[in-house]
Amino acid sequence: MDDKQIKSKVISSLFWKFMERLGTQGIQFVVQIVLARLILPEEYGTIALITIFISFANVFVQYGFNTALIQKQDANETDFSSVFFLSSVVAGLCYAILFISAPLIADFFENPMLIPLLRVLSTTLFLGGLNSIQNAVVARNLEFKKLFYSSLGAVVGSGTIGIVMAYNGFGAWALVAQQLTNQLMVAGILWFTVKWRPGFLFSLESLKGLFSFGWKLLVSALINMLYNNVQSLFIAKIYNPAMLGYFNRGQQFPSLIVSNINGSIQSVMFPALALKQDNRQRVKEMVRRAIVTSAFFIFPMMVGLAVIAEPLVTILLTDKWLPCVPFLQISCAAFALLPIHTANLQAINALGRSDIFLKLEIIKNVVSLTILGVSLAYGIYAIAAGMFFSSVASSFINAYPNKKLLDYSYVQQLKDVMPSLLLSLAMGGIIYCFLWLNMSPLITLTLQVGVGICIYFGIAKLLKFECLTYLMVTAKEMLDNRRKRE
Repeated sequence: MDDKQIKSKVISSLFWKFMERLGTQGIQFVVQIVLARLILPEEYGTIALITIFISFANVFVQYGFNTALIQKQDANETDFSSVFFLSSVVAGLCYAILFISAPLIADFFENPMLIPLLRVLSTTLFLGGLNSIQNAVVARNLEFKKLFYSSLGAVVGSGTIGIVMAYNGFGAWALVAQQLTNQLMVAGILWFTVKWRPGFLFSLESLKGLFSFGWKLLVSALINMLYNNVQSLFIAKIYNPAMLGYFNRGQQFPSLIVSNINGSIQSVMFPALALKQDNRQRVKEMVRRAIVTSAFFIFPMMVGLAVIAEPLVTILLTDKWLPCVPFLQISCAAFALLPIHTANLQAINALGRSDIFLKLEIIKNVVSLTILGVSLAYGIYAIAAGMFFSSVASSFINAYPNKKLLDYSYVQQLKDVMPSLLLSLAMGGIIYCFLWLNMSPLITLTLQVGVGICIYFGIAKLLKFECLTYLMVTAKEMLDNRRKRE
């Protein structure tokens, strides 16, 4: 495909990926709000703890080979089927380990409910292996419209089941049923919409070729997963499930926003970059566009969310969840830097330099674990604040190799995102003043959101921000192309 075809395919894929994120995460957001009002913080904390162990096992099942299938330009049916059968075997081994070790985990955290919950929820490992292959097929072909239908259908069905069970007093089991049903429905819908089927094909040579690229990503994911969850493990052990519930809930709000925007851009960006990996200048342009576009949307949302946190939590989750507000605000600062993290890492992977990716993960996690070790002595809020300092350090570490690979330094990247950051902080300072008026939470929240949007986009248009201009031109091109086809 030439550059024009790739741009058209990327924009179309980005639209459907964003629609998938917006639709599914929007519905999921509503579902989570209802569940949070029906389920106690300690029950949420228990499921959050179980999810850590399942996520760690999922790294072995899904990571590395999945990305290698997308990155390999001449991947064939033997590659896909071999990875599928390997993932199924690994899923079985991981499930057996979790099943056997469940009593030990329950004893360590002094929570006997962990045993049945962990054993049941761990069955998602088998579905995750299948879903990862189907997602790789979709990503390679940039057919994200299919993910839109599967994700939307799954979140509606699983959300309904979760809410009904929570309403009838099933507590943590409602969350288990929701997650299981979601994975099952995603796998079922993709089975009918994605043409790929595993064949009776298996090749060790094929796996060795993929492993040469994927093993570094696998180790990187393990290291990253360990750091991302070690905080929760300490909180669960030192404090209690309720505090873990507040910590986890505080992260969910900014995570939801970032995964909608940044996740959509990056999931489309990697296969697109892989197609142009031989043209470094073109890769640089695409990386820069991804960073600038992500930052333009994510910075104001993170700043705004941090400011409106208290009235938002009061209205949506009720006062019982107010202890999560400080964690939410700190998480906003940490998640705001994600565009720089992911765009740089996607470029490195797309260029086939998973060796650099692994080195970066090791360096980042040494730094982050050092920060965590220091913060443990100062309490739970210091642990949360450590996430922000780790994010700042990681953003520099992730960008460093691309100074040589793409001639795109960290300083250049900061200059590119600085207009969006400064405007976001100014907007946040203005809408913060509404908290001094002592109005009802609903009125305060409505004014803050409305005024914040008007200020941010109004000034961006007045100052002719590059990103906003680009988006408006691109949207006009899409409308013109659609009119021509009609």
